[in-house]
Order: sequence, then structure tokens, then C-alpha cells
Amino acid sequence: MIETSPSSPAPVDVVLPCLDEAEALPWVLDRIPSGWRAIVVDNGSTDGSADIARALGAHVVHEPRRGFGAACHAGLTAATADIVCFCDCDASLDPALLPTVAGPVLDGSADLVLGRRRPVTRRAWPLHARLANLELARLIRRRTGLRLHDLGPMRAARRESLHALDLTDRRSGYPLQMVVRAADAGWRVVETEVPYRPRTGRSKVTGTWLGTWHAVRDMRAVLAERPALDPVSAATAPGTGR
Repeated sequence: MIETSPSSPAPVDVVLPCLDEAEALPWVLDRIPSGWRAIVVDNGSTDGSADIARALGAHVVHEPRRGFGAACHAGLTAATADIVCFCDCDASLDPALLPTVAGPVLDGSADLVLGRRRPVTRRAWPLHARLANLELARLIRRRTGLRLHDLGPMRAARRESLHALDLTDRRSGYPLQMVVRAADAGWRVVETEVPYRPRTGRSKVTGTWLGTWHAVRDMRAVLAERPALDPVSAATAPGTGR
């Protein structure tokens, strides 16, 4: 359920999945590029995150179904801009860097851009999460041929093209399903490096071994999916000649 009305159309919408991020929200929202619209998807917070986001001018969406994918997809559904970015809402990634991530999509040189995380300190990325990410990158290369290094949570793509992928995962597999289906559709998927800082608060996924196990389980299910028989290519961007 969308609680606030969209303001004037923004060139880019930024989807921010949110579960108890009251401490991080002021910094995150202050770093959203000027003129871009922040869509905070509250996924059942009990710390007043939705009220804080609303007070700071964000467009607030409530998604009662728990799950990272459910929150991301609710934000995508609420988006109206041609370009949609996704970014974690825990201050581990700097939204001020989003123009660098979205740039290749805006200029038509890429269809999906992933922010490859580069930890600024050892504690920014727990060892078990880093090892799981390395294994996931290997499996992605084997499944899709894409030589990626990270399933970056900071990413950008065209809204209509993302809808055409018909993403169905509503848990931890959502980011992976986006990449796999984009690869199956022949999208140009690229990475760009972004600094990765210790998050504010505790991670709901990779902060624990159990959370990491659940994420791996969800992602294995995505990797086991058969490629679509009729893949949907990325939508042609105006002025790109594609």
C-alpha cells in the first residue's frame, strides 16, 4: 500500500528496502542525488522507520510480506521513472554514488549495472558472507557465462525492462534472479566498483550464519531455474539506436 503520493516525475527512482533502519535513514536519504526520488519500502519495521522516512521527504511504501525480494519488488511496482536504482538502506553503501552506477544505463551503454562492493575495512564484510559471495560468483559464471565478482545490492536498470523479466522470487534470491534472467535475455550486464562500509545496525541476512544459509538456499533455487524459452530483451532506450 502506497501511503504518500508521488511528487513531480523524477529522472530516476531509488528503491530502498527498509526493515528497522531508523538510525541509518537520515544519512542515507540525505545522500540521494538531487532531483532523484527515494522510495523507502517499509517491510515491517517497529522502530518508526516509515515515519522518519516520510518526515525526510521520501515516498513511503508498506510491504507487509516479509522478504528482501518482496520489498524490492514493491518498490519497483511503485516506481514511475524510466530508470530504477536499488540500494541497501543500512548506510553500508553511499547513495551519492548512484549516478556512477546508473550512468551506463542512462547513456545506453549497459542494460544492468551492478555496484561491485569494495570493503573499506575488514569488518565491513564478514568472512562467511565474503566466502559465500565468491562461491555465488562462480556459480553465476557457470550458469550464465557472466564473469561477475559480486551480486551487488546497488544496481540500476530500466523500469519497463525489469518488469518484463517477470521476477517471482520474494526472498533473498530476488537480486540473483534479476541477474540470471537478464543474462538469459541477452542483457549487457556490467560492474562498477563502489566502497562498502560497515552497516549501521545488524544485518538481517549476511550478519548471521543462519541468515547466510537461508540466502544460499534461496539462491540455489534460482540457479536451478530453466532459462526462459522466449527471453525478453532489454527495452530500447530512446536515442540509443538499439
